[in-house]
Amino acid sequence: MIVKKRKSGMTEINWTELTSVEQLDELDSQSQSQPIFFFKHSTRCSISSASLSRLERKWDQKSAGNLKPVYLDLISNREVSNALSEKYGVEHQSPQVLLIKDGKCIYDNSHFGISFDELIEHI
Repeated sequence: MIVKKRKSGMTEINWTELTSVEQLDELDSQSQSQPIFFFKHSTRCSISSASLSRLERKWDQKSAGNLKPVYLDLISNREVSNALSEKYGVEHQSPQVLLIKDGKCIYDNSHFGISFDELIEHI
């Protein structure tokens, strides 16, 4: 898995970049021991860019604990995005976050509903 570091202000998120359908099973297994959240990003959408930027600016590693952030460029990886939606039974949105714990999607939100604080509340 590729790790993509993005720095926003004082914070840095060590994103795992999701680029293949095969990674989904591995990440699903990991969700048994740590919560995983996916950020589905459309690189062509200003709302998606704004939501990602807002999430990264609010990111606090201490609050996030062992939450594993996974970044999906859905323009480059449409089939992976479709497989993710199908696997967890969540209708596709862009941008979108999915929080996975014990192999189940326990929270999802999209567009300007994406919030670091709300994500943390659902862990």
